[in-house]
Amino acid sequence: MSHKYETRLSHMGRAGTHVHGFVNPGVHRGSTVLFPDCETRRDGAAKRMDQYMTYGTQGGPTHYAFEDAIAEVEGGKRAMIVGTGLAAVVVPLLAYLKAGDHCLMPDSVYGPARNIANTMMAGWGIETTFYDPCVDEAGMAALIRPNTRVVYTESPGSHTFEMQDIPAIARAAHARGAKVLMDNTWGIRIFQPFQHGVDVSIQALTKYVGGHSDILLGSVTVNTDEDWQIIRGAGSLLGQFASPDDVWLALRGLRTMSVRMKHQEKSGIEMAEWFAQQPQVKQVLHPALPSHPGHAIWKRDFTGATSLFGVVFQPRYTQEDVFRFINALALFGIGASWGGYESLALPTTGFITRTAGTGDFGGPMARIHIGLEDVSDLKADLAQGLAKMG
Repeated sequence: MSHKYETRLSHMGRAGTHVHGFVNPGVHRGSTVLFPDCETRRDGAAKRMDQYMTYGTQGGPTHYAFEDAIAEVEGGKRAMIVGTGLAAVVVPLLAYLKAGDHCLMPDSVYGPARNIANTMMAGWGIETTFYDPCVDEAGMAALIRPNTRVVYTESPGSHTFEMQDIPAIARAAHARGAKVLMDNTWGIRIFQPFQHGVDVSIQALTKYVGGHSDILLGSVTVNTDEDWQIIRGAGSLLGQFASPDDVWLALRGLRTMSVRMKHQEKSGIEMAEWFAQQPQVKQVLHPALPSHPGHAIWKRDFTGATSLFGVVFQPRYTQEDVFRFINALALFGIGASWGGYESLALPTTGFITRTAGTGDFGGPMARIHIGLEDVSDLKADLAQGLAKMG
């Protein structure tokens, strides 16, 4: 029987219902792994089995349960859990790229991904070109060089929320032998990357999966055995490992992710529509709003939305005015992460780097994350904060 997503989320990564034991998998910690004989150790090292690998860094039952669950959520075959969302970005980049290769990244990419490309990757002889995130298939094809090995994508963008045409980009990349990597953190659950041509899906599990702003984790999910060998091999060489305690907390958080995200999606859209009606606001950057330039792509490829969006204020305001607005808020924390139960507000003007375009939206900007609070309370708090702008 094929069950709905919400049902599967409650049962994936568990031993089952008709078992003698606790509902949740236990936390398995360890470094040294013992084997009954040399033959068992040799055979167990060849692949992940229902037993420990040769060393604790290869994971254990807690990791395996969570890896299987994330792979199912992402619609892929295998997933590797790493210590942070940034590690999930770095591992596949270094897995597929070497000196002399070329990488394409959207100009709206997550800032630390841009930093790794401009520093360590550049130092190793890997060239990166930052492209217009709204490029079409023909435009992407023109950007790909003979030595382009990776086309990196992120839809929507971290601060400016441009929607990328992932299927079109993937067609252009695959026709020329390049791998498509996607940061799918905003789209977890609502975007199935492998159905749209993505080869490697990257998640900052710190966000919606953890859900409580108290763990750091990332995942790299693939859909073929070939890509799994490449990703798993690179992760092992780089010594990537996630704490079993954090993995256990994330597995627990996963059980309620659907309920949290449904509430936050509804609240996020309501708050985005509310912002759009305020005289201080020039534009709201939320893909689910018909006014968003990428709304048609969102409607075609996504099955829902999340709680993170951007706000562009009228050009008469300054960055200091935005600071005054955010500083006055009582219910919104000032923090860079998102996806937790608490609402956040963050000024983004001055923190956006662009090379393929100006990145000028005509006014100072802020990024808003809507948590689990009552929206009427959030509106009242935002209203008094906006009044402080003048």
